Amino acid sequence: GAARVGLGVTTAGATLLGPGLARSGGEGTVSLESSVHAGMGVLGGLLAGAGFAVEYAANVDSLVWGKLVANTAINPLTALLRVPNGALLEWPAARALLAELAAETAAVAKALGVELPYADPLAFVEHVARQTAANRSSMLQDVERGRPTEIDAICGAVTRLGETTGVPTPANRIVAQLVGALSSTIT
Repeated sequence: GAARVGLGVTTAGATLLGPGLARSGGEGTVSLESSVHAGMGVLGGLLAGAGFAVEYAANVDSLVWGKLVANTAINPLTALLRVPNGALLEWPAARALLAELAAETAAVAKALGVELPYADPLAFVEHVARQTAANRSSMLQDVERGRPTEIDAICGAVTRLGETTGVPTPANRIVAQLVGALSSTIT
């Protein structure tokens, strides 16, 4: 029930090596909703004790959208290009797509009245890509394992929300279709 559920976001990356075994893909922060219930403090204490950087935030929706901007920009491109996060910053064409995806998602957030936790979406996405340069995104890992991806819940959701708010999202639509096509060919 509601007394046992809260919202949180992490920017830490990890690569699944096997059941119960993961390798860190870069430093990140775990942000937990501060005003839900005491259990969030307990969870935060456990995470901090395990070595995670933990912070509490009053407006976690802003952080969720902030992370969504990074996920729409990084995850589908790493899956399509089959590269770790940092490689996206090395190629001008990939960086240009990264910028378009981030800008579209930020525009949808703005149309919904969501204030992002940073002023420059592209600078944030590039920072995340640098901080997790060696990480192979979860979407890339899913494609490599022949598993379903979260593309519909990431770029697909931005596209649907763009339609309802009148914000064009052509880059999100195209990468959602490409990752969807790629995922359907891996069986």
